[in-house]
Amino acid sequence: MSNVDPFTAIADPHRRFLLEELRRAPKTVNELAEGLPISRPAVSQHLKALLDCNLVSVTAEGTRRIYAVNNRGFDKLNLWLDQFWA
Repeated sequence: MSNVDPFTAIADPHRRFLLEELRRAPKTVNELAEGLPISRPAVSQHLKALLDCNLVSVTAEGTRRIYAVNNRGFDKLNLWLDQFWA
């Protein structure tokens, strides 16, 4: 388990965009980079930050890496937010 704060990770608008895209369907870095005004390496760096706090997962399919939302990674966020609605 990582010590990276997921709130810090989602503070960046590019990372929120990536999460929104991955919520729709798993995608590769190239597919994700198509919707952003930043380079593919920059997208990879943003995905690493999301991976470090377990908000996304990655699987290898041959030479492709497929990224997806890691629902379990949102547990910490949900627990913290739920205290305001209980």
